[in-house]
Amino acid sequence: MSSRVRMRIRRHKVFLLCLLGIFVVSFLHYYKALYNIPLLQEFSSPSNHLKTLKIFSDIFWNIPAADFNSQQDVHKLSRLNVKSKQGSFDSNEILPDGKLHERTFVLQNDPTPFFIHTESGAMCLKEGTDLADFATRHKLLQHHREIDPKDKAINTNEQMVRCPCLQGWHGPHCGIPTIVYHSNLPSKSKVTPRKVPRRVINAINVNHEFDLLHARFHELGDVVDVFLICESNFTAYGDSRPLLFRQMILNGTFDYIKHKILYIFLDHFPDGGRADGWIADDYLRTYLTKNGMSRLKGLKRDDVFIIDDADEIPARDGILFLKLHDGWTEPVGIHMRKSLYGFYWRQFGTLNVLSACTAAMLFKVYKGDGILLRRRSYYSMSGFREYENSTGRILVPWAIGSPVHYAGWHCSWCFKPEGIYYKLISAQNGDFPRWGDYSEKRKISYIEDLIQTGGWFDGSVPEYPPSDPKEHMYAPKYLLDNYKKYHYLLENPYAKEKH
Repeated sequence: MSSRVRMRIRRHKVFLLCLLGIFVVSFLHYYKALYNIPLLQEFSSPSNHLKTLKIFSDIFWNIPAADFNSQQDVHKLSRLNVKSKQGSFDSNEILPDGKLHERTFVLQNDPTPFFIHTESGAMCLKEGTDLADFATRHKLLQHHREIDPKDKAINTNEQMVRCPCLQGWHGPHCGIPTIVYHSNLPSKSKVTPRKVPRRVINAINVNHEFDLLHARFHELGDVVDVFLICESNFTAYGDSRPLLFRQMILNGTFDYIKHKILYIFLDHFPDGGRADGWIADDYLRTYLTKNGMSRLKGLKRDDVFIIDDADEIPARDGILFLKLHDGWTEPVGIHMRKSLYGFYWRQFGTLNVLSACTAAMLFKVYKGDGILLRRRSYYSMSGFREYENSTGRILVPWAIGSPVHYAGWHCSWCFKPEGIYYKLISAQNGDFPRWGDYSEKRKISYIEDLIQTGGWFDGSVPEYPPSDPKEHMYAPKYLLDNYKKYHYLLENPYAKEKH
C-alpha cells in the first residue's frame, strides 16, 4: 500500500472521528434541552441506556450548583446572610409602632405538616387526599395481612403508595391542583414534594384597595410567609395622600395578619414621575422590592417571590403548589379571571402576568427589581444564561392555570363609586387618556351609570359573558363567605334600581 493511500485513509478516519464527536456533542446538547419535556419521558423511563447518557451528560457539561449565600451581589442588594431562628419580626429590635417601616422580618421554615406519610413511605398532601378512602384502604390491607401475611399479592406496598385524590387534585401525591394540572408546565409529571416547604414572599403596592386586600390576606394567609406591603404619602400622580393603610395597621384592622405584614413606606416621589407617569409606576415596584427584600433575614435562594398589583389576587392552590414542590421551572405567570367594577362584569379571556420566581432568579437575573419580573424580556437580560446554567436545566416560562382554568382574580376598578373617583384623581400621568382629567368623568352619577352598564369611560359598552355568583372561581372565598358585607362587589348594586 502506497504512502498516498495510507494518508487518505488517515484523513478519512480523522474526518469520521470529527463527525462522530460533533454528533455526540449535539445529541447531549439537545438531550439536555429536552430532558424537562414530557415527550422525552416516554423514552427515558424504560431505557437504561438513556439514563446512563443523562449521567454522562451531567458529567460532560459539569453544571455547578449555585451557592446562594456566596453570591456577593445578592448580599449587597438584600443583606440575606443574617442567620436567625425566629420566624417573625426581629426580637432584637426595640421599635415603637410608629417605626413600622424600619422593622425587619426573620423568615423561618414553615412547620405546618402539609403531608401525611404512609407506612410504605408514600407522601400524600392532606388537603388533596381522600382521607376516608385512605383509612379504608389501610384497614383492608392490615386485615389481609392478618389473614395471610405470606400473601404477596396483597402484602405489596404498591397498594399504599398511590394516594387516593379528592376531586380537583392530581398526581401520585395528590399535590397537583387542577390549575397546575391543566397548565402549560412542561415538567408537571416530574415535580416532587419537598421535605421542607419553600418560604413565600408576596409583594404588593397599596393605595385604597382595602377590601381586596382583606380578600388577599384570607386567601393566602396560611401559605404566604410574609407580605411586603408598600404605601406612599404620594399618589401615582404625585399628589400628597394620607397613610391610610398604616393607620389601619395601628388601629387593629389587620391584627389577624399583622404578624405577617412587613410595612414599606415610600416617602418621596421619583424625579420625572409627574411628567412621565410610567416612571412613577415602575418606581413603585422597584422601591417595593428593593426596600422590602433588604429587610428580610434568612432568605434562601429557592424561596418564592411573588409580586402583584393590589387588584390581582392569586388562588391559594397554585401558590401552595409552588411552596411544596420541586421540579417546576421559572418565571411563573398566573392566569387570572378578569372583572370590571365588580366580579359580576366578567371580561373575556384571562390576564396572564409574569408574577413569580425564586429569590435566586430575582437577584441574579432581575437585579432585585420586581418591575423587571413583570416584563417579558428576561431572555435578553445579562444574567439570564449564567443563572440558567447554574440551575442545570432549561428555564421555560409557564403560567398557573389556563384561559379556561382561572388561577386567580383580577378585579379592575372594583370599588364603590367614591373609590373609583379616588382612583381617577390618583392615576399616574402616562396611561392616556387619563380619565381623571375630565370633570364629567369624575361625577358620581356618571360613575354609577358605568357600574350599572359595565361601560367604559370612552363611551363603549362591551358585551360580557353571563356570570353567576355560584359559578366556580367567581370571586375569592372570603368575599363570598361575607356576601352581605361585600355585596357591592358580588352583585351589581345598580342593576335593579335603574331597570
